[in-house]
Amino acid sequence: MAPTRARSETQPRTRSQSRAQPQTQTQTQPRAKAQSQSQDAPVAFFSQAATFERLWPLIEARVHQVFDHGKFSHGGQVAEFEEQLRAYTGAGHVVGVNSGTDALVLLLRACGLRPGDGVLVPAYSFIATASSVVLAGGRPEFVDIDPVTYAMDPAALTAAVTPASRFVMPAHLFCRMADMGALASVAARHGLTLVEDSAEAIGMRQGGRHAGRHGAGGVLSFFPSKTLGALGDAGAVLTDDPRLARQVAALRHHGRPGRTLDNFPAISTASVLPGVNSKMDDLQAAVLLARLTCLDRDIARRAVLGEVYRRRLTGLPGITRLPLAPTSDRDTADVLYVYLIEAERRDALAAQLARRGIGTEVYYPVPLPLQPAFAGLGHRPGDFPHAEAAAGRALALPLYPDLTIQQVERVCAEIHAFCTSDAGGPP
Repeated sequence: MAPTRARSETQPRTRSQSRAQPQTQTQTQPRAKAQSQSQDAPVAFFSQAATFERLWPLIEARVHQVFDHGKFSHGGQVAEFEEQLRAYTGAGHVVGVNSGTDALVLLLRACGLRPGDGVLVPAYSFIATASSVVLAGGRPEFVDIDPVTYAMDPAALTAAVTPASRFVMPAHLFCRMADMGALASVAARHGLTLVEDSAEAIGMRQGGRHAGRHGAGGVLSFFPSKTLGALGDAGAVLTDDPRLARQVAALRHHGRPGRTLDNFPAISTASVLPGVNSKMDDLQAAVLLARLTCLDRDIARRAVLGEVYRRRLTGLPGITRLPLAPTSDRDTADVLYVYLIEAERRDALAAQLARRGIGTEVYYPVPLPLQPAFAGLGHRPGDFPHAEAAAGRALALPLYPDLTIQQVERVCAEIHAFCTSDAGGPP
């Protein structure tokens, strides 16, 4: 469904007109075809068609506001999204940028990373966790993960600190945060600045504090498949430090501080430091504002679907699921970004599910130290055994709000068939 044409500049929508429609239509149910799935219909790894059909009136109204105002980046929708996200996360400051990767780069730069500074990062994560360090001018120093939680191991962190280390940047993956208390203790002991790659972690909390607020700052990614996804790339930096927030805000706009929200402002060309063009687009902010209204509901839906997976796959031979946080720390608001399992014959299982029309993803097939991009650091197979084991066994299953319980049951039935066949392979 595409946006309708914007109204004429001579007849802009009023604020009341643009908001009246969604208040009466956002409860529209998706078409029946989205709910009726045949037994053998494909199950996509990710889809948000029904979500966007339901939210379209609210998105459309906000898109009209963007066109009527005539400012398409760094404008009013972005400012409103930053404020609403600040309220949701409890962060002192939120700075919208054009991707989660840029958020990491700008956060490290704003924290004072110098050329060649060592940044301790997990050996198992998405490539941006380490490449952002290089892009900011630093040197990634890899740390093995805990084999149960897949998060940076505090004991391994202690052993990995070098004289060049100045930062530590754990990543929160899949369904739980890293142990921020233990990692913060190691960081303090060694005089390291703690920042968080919390790109996947919107809605996750530990000790009552939202992800991204346990050190100097953190980031969020709004890539379409994330728990809160845009229609393209977008990201944000979270921090409680006003000086750091001002620095990131200037860096995202060619080093220019502040924001002017008029249609065609006379922007000062004075830059206080060398920056980049990483402003968030207002069209993406418009989509995110609409999706933010149902974020908690979407998280709850993921939890329901995750429980179906847990119940059906527990005890299945050859399958292990990534555990949630301990019950004593359940104020963490565990968020299932994807449902991750360990499979003894991961690639064969993925191939069998694909033949049955079920999408999966490997998260992540090559540990960061063994990626060609970091070959110059000299790491070899066996240096990070737990990260290497995870890379060979981890498989992400479909998990998103549009998914039905019947579809999850079908995925589980196919996994059961694979794991319980006589040969331990496809029936």
